[in-house]
Amino acid sequence: MILPFPREFAEDAAERSIADVAQARRLLVSLAPGLTAALARRRAVLAPLIGPRDAARVERTEAAVELAYARLAVRHGSWGQDFHAYHNEQHILEIFDSRIARLMQAAGLQALSLDDWLLLGLFAACHDLRQREAPMYSAGVGSNERASIEEGFRILDLAGFDRRRDAAFYTGLELMIAGSTFDARPPAQDWEYNSVDLVQSGGALASKLDAKLDKHVPGWREDPVLQHALELALVAADLDTANVAEPFARFVETGMRLCQEREMRCHRETGDPASALPVFGFLTDGQERFFFELHRFNSGLGRTAFSDAKQANAQPLKALTMALRARVAASGKPASGNAVIEAMRTLTREMEARSLR
Repeated sequence: MILPFPREFAEDAAERSIADVAQARRLLVSLAPGLTAALARRRAVLAPLIGPRDAARVERTEAAVELAYARLAVRHGSWGQDFHAYHNEQHILEIFDSRIARLMQAAGLQALSLDDWLLLGLFAACHDLRQREAPMYSAGVGSNERASIEEGFRILDLAGFDRRRDAAFYTGLELMIAGSTFDARPPAQDWEYNSVDLVQSGGALASKLDAKLDKHVPGWREDPVLQHALELALVAADLDTANVAEPFARFVETGMRLCQEREMRCHRETGDPASALPVFGFLTDGQERFFFELHRFNSGLGRTAFSDAKQANAQPLKALTMALRARVAASGKPASGNAVIEAMRTLTREMEARSLR
């Protein structure tokens, strides 16, 4: 490991329940055929970069993605008992099958090497594997991210990667996941640790990784592998937060999923009256603060692929939050968080319908 951390994270029940790639693939056949199609699309796009000596490495990467997907689906997704509305297997596909494809189209396939594209796919699959670790930070890296790095390494091992032969994959994955840590300010004392609240608190560690490496890894600037891994970490952080550049209705939906996960982690049901004002605040002030004040793209490739689409969402977001505030002011305090979410969905549909006239 490159950056220090005071503890290690052992295998948990979800990891033990899907112990290898073969077991993951048996589950994926019936439960997630969409992933198989996404992997096939990615392999077809990468075909111009894949030579005879690269095929085994591509196959190892696909195996790792499959295992990570199945693990997250069991741990925090639709296959298990601890569903997270945002940090689940759908988020893997949002990055792997959509945002990386947009990056390829905007920047061109030749903008990165085959191994770089493979690493970005591994990041998509592995960066949110753990979401329930007790809060702890070292070198700016959060405990969820550190646990995800450690499990990600075990997944690479099981998929056939070798820590010596493929050292750049392990280095790249570590810095990319570490860089996805958001501002490490603690949540309010009366709330459970909640990575969604950290999304509202500041930007990704990736923009500060160089300073962390200066402190903890003297001489890293003379190491081309670490230099390149840092560059990829900046791109990965942009992919992770590019929900701000999704088509507007999809962008709004990601915000509502984040909100639903936040309420779950705060031990509130969105159907309860107690959730009404927190949901309203998250979907108005919180969304605006993140979009307009906190979020920045960190890499040139990220800006090329996503800045225009983010800018296109700026005015609609202002209009939507203003309309939601006006509706609540006119009708009084909402009955529940669900009422706020449904009002936002209705307003979004109305805006979309007007834009098509």
